[in-house]
Amino acid sequence: MASREGREPDMVNSPAHILIVEDERDVREALLAQLQIEGHQIVEARSGSDALELVSQQSFDVVLTDVQMPGLNGIELLKRIAPMPSAPATIVMTGYGSISMACEAMKAGAHDFLEKPFSGEILLATIASALRMKRLRDENVELRRTVQGQFGFGKLVSQSEVMKEVFRLIECVADSEGTVLLLGESGTGKELLAQTIHYNSSRRKGPLVPVNCGAIPESLLESELFGHEKGAFTGAIATKVGRFELAEGGTIFLDEIGDLSPPLQVKILRVLQERTYERVGGVRTLKTDARVVAATNQDLEELVSTKRFREDLFYRLNVVPIVVPPLRQRSGDIPLLVYHFIEQLNVRRNASLSGCSEDAFRLMSDYQWPGNVRELANLIERIAILKRKGQIEVSDLPEKFRRPSVVPSLAASPSIPGAGIDLGRVVEEFENRLILEALERTNWVKSRAAQLLQINRTTLIEKLKKRSLATAAAQRQGPASSSS
Repeated sequence: MASREGREPDMVNSPAHILIVEDERDVREALLAQLQIEGHQIVEARSGSDALELVSQQSFDVVLTDVQMPGLNGIELLKRIAPMPSAPATIVMTGYGSISMACEAMKAGAHDFLEKPFSGEILLATIASALRMKRLRDENVELRRTVQGQFGFGKLVSQSEVMKEVFRLIECVADSEGTVLLLGESGTGKELLAQTIHYNSSRRKGPLVPVNCGAIPESLLESELFGHEKGAFTGAIATKVGRFELAEGGTIFLDEIGDLSPPLQVKILRVLQERTYERVGGVRTLKTDARVVAATNQDLEELVSTKRFREDLFYRLNVVPIVVPPLRQRSGDIPLLVYHFIEQLNVRRNASLSGCSEDAFRLMSDYQWPGNVRELANLIERIAILKRKGQIEVSDLPEKFRRPSVVPSLAASPSIPGAGIDLGRVVEEFENRLILEALERTNWVKSRAAQLLQINRTTLIEKLKKRSLATAAAQRQGPASSSS
């Protein structure tokens, strides 16, 4: 058997290792011919007992099995395969299909059920769906293996008081069943905290299934979340399992939940209230046992006030809100994070960075870090690739770190002319420029802009209303928001 170590990580588009279990030679050969044309690596078994022996000796991505076979039948084979480590995805096929048999196959762990005769198109689509499920399941197994012990609370890198409070909240809620809402700017580490919550909960043995609600087109997101039935829409040639179904017994992480459309907000609200949903095009109500952890970099309260986010959904999500502070509010963590990333990258990039100079640390501490911890990690990785060894110096930092901050340059106010100066107008213009810069830096999220200016959010809104800034903000917010 050829080695599978070099296979591309995308199992759906790569050759798969498939076991065909079928006692009829003609059927076996027809399936073999079709799947080999697609480039898949095929192994044949004429009985359930032969298949069980092969599965115990080799690793398969998919097992395609008949039900009616002498000796060990297909359903019993599934029951024996399901508990195995890294078990293959299984597809049952039979010429004696019935609803009860399909239910029995699904309960035994089958990914799907095909009734003979079926077209080659349906076969390939079902295998592609099974491979997607297998890939997600294997990613979760690998992630659990990789993070064994990595997401203990002592492993979170911070020494600031604001982050210690975040860690305390996570420790309190991790082993509960409550919905958690992580709030914070992009790059602050919300996904890492979601992983920490999951792997320190009683659901740690179940899957953690992430969904970026802002990265998936709206037309596809409902199917991605809830799955769809065969024939639900053009191109739906096979049943697809959704992310909520894949997260059964574990946790589903809904990232960028503020980007959900109003119709999907209604469906998520129902899941949170009733723990039920239907696949797209389906009539059967399914129950979910997935815990929901959500995250957003948007101001949900502001979205609620402008009718862009449902108030009832906000309160359902906001059971346990955890605000993750931006890096600029905990600059004391920068040296700790820098050494943490250096240690990681010296191994991953085969580098030999030894540390960071005091001047470089000073410039990093003065920088505003709009990309937060992600931006810092990317910076250290860039230096590890280009410099490779030695200490990080000021000359290794991008030019923007060496530019003077905007406040001193603005503070260089104009000199007073002989005829005098309109102090109120000059002060207002100066303040307007600072407010606009704060809004641009925070992607026009007013609550975060107010934090940056160290004023109350209501004060900022009043200033916007009283001045011509309100019109400027309304004109400039749309494009900025759409690009975030």
